[in-house]
Amino acid sequence: MNSIINLKSISEIYPFFKLKSSTVHPLIAVIDFSLVKNFIEDYTRVSTNFYCLIFKDTNNSNLKYGRKTVDFQDGSLICLAPNQILELEREGNDDENMSGWGLFIAPSLLNGYTLSKRIIDYSFFEYQTNEALHLSDKEKKILTDCIFNIEKELHTNIDRHSQTLIVSLLEVLLNYCTRFYDRQFITRRSSNEDVVGKFEKLLKDYFKTDLMKTSGLPSVKYFADKVFLSAKYFSDLLKKETGKNAKELIQYQLIEIAKENLLTSDVSVSEIAYDLGFEYPQYFSRLFKLKTGMTPLEFRNSVN
Repeated sequence: MNSIINLKSISEIYPFFKLKSSTVHPLIAVIDFSLVKNFIEDYTRVSTNFYCLIFKDTNNSNLKYGRKTVDFQDGSLICLAPNQILELEREGNDDENMSGWGLFIAPSLLNGYTLSKRIIDYSFFEYQTNEALHLSDKEKKILTDCIFNIEKELHTNIDRHSQTLIVSLLEVLLNYCTRFYDRQFITRRSSNEDVVGKFEKLLKDYFKTDLMKTSGLPSVKYFADKVFLSAKYFSDLLKKETGKNAKELIQYQLIEIAKENLLTSDVSVSEIAYDLGFEYPQYFSRLFKLKTGMTPLEFRNSVN
């Protein structure tokens, strides 16, 4: 397998796409994919030190994230956080140009702005490429208009307002992405319900077996892997469908089992904690009080 190409700075994007260097801003770039020709070699693996939003409007290449191949359909958007690895595999007519755009943002562009801290709240940056956002024509136009406004500002004479305006335009773009992902969760409700059902069964099975003793507390990643989703997408899906994210649902089930054990046995709180997979009983007691308002012993005594 080819080694990973790591793009460390925005200026490295242009030679990677075999474009003439036209760096307008050292911390942000917009690439028009219609200008890119035949840059992809089979199994090219790429990581970057910056955030990437990639909208691709033709189907002449596949993308892989991890071991998963993604049929990158027309009108799909993926968002990548720094250091994620993307594999590109050329398909179709080599003379066919790409179409779409790429937006590349160095984290340091956001320094001093609230978006620098808030960008971690845009969880779609940690989705996998098979969880891409599939856009309607109207949504495509809205995002493309956002990109146009960012590019327009990049080509405006720089003054003391430039960076603030660019960051503000970025935030508008990301907020639209959030809205459109919310819409996609709704339109995929049927398949989402299947995931919820599988998760509920997996969670019950986990507590019925010895996994808690052998593997410890169940993790979000464990269940996400079982349903072939990234942890972030999986948790966001559950939040949309149930009102609670994956961690909250796991903790709820843990507390319910703990309540039953406290009321139906006289084993110590420490023993119950170990049986539930907690390495430290103190952590179990803190979590129990956080969720119920009482310590485990107070709960046991309040019923007896």
